[in-house]
Amino acid sequence: MRIAFLAAPEGVEQVELTEPWQAVKDAGHEPVLVSTRPGEIQAFDHLDKADTFPVDAVVREASPDSFDALVLPGGVANPDFLRLDEKAVAFARGFFDNGRPVAAICHAPWLLVEADVVRGRELTSWPSLRTDIRNAGGTWVNEQVKVCDNGPNKLVTSRKPGDLKAFCETFLEVFAEQGQGAG
Repeated sequence: MRIAFLAAPEGVEQVELTEPWQAVKDAGHEPVLVSTRPGEIQAFDHLDKADTFPVDAVVREASPDSFDALVLPGGVANPDFLRLDEKAVAFARGFFDNGRPVAAICHAPWLLVEADVVRGRELTSWPSLRTDIRNAGGTWVNEQVKVCDNGPNKLVTSRKPGDLKAFCETFLEVFAEQGQGAG
């Protein structure tokens, strides 16, 4: 499977990028870093700068059709920057339009709110997003990992870095199931 990881040039929470990325690689899949600009992205450890990572594809040139699934890492600034970029919003929405699975952790569902794909869905996130999710027509739950299959695709969400192990195990299972169903 070819799995897109969408991240802004700055603000992604490093552990929410690197742990899912490694889980995808360990499962024998191909992770691809997609961003709004070429070059590198700057990751953060909460509010402190951490490592940089090379961008594999620019969102304006990428198509959801080229990927089997999407992972949206969090960080407060990451989805806030992405939701202001029309191409990033359209890219994320494209996975829903095409029935491909999506996984989002922490603040990442902000991008899904902007893409108008949470209506009628049950999901979790960092607690400060609950009102935004409810206002966008979703149902917010306080669970370590939530899988919602109310829609054309499955959506896997998780709350925080402490949930990463369960998040990675769950989205890999869901991606594999949905991938088999499509093939």
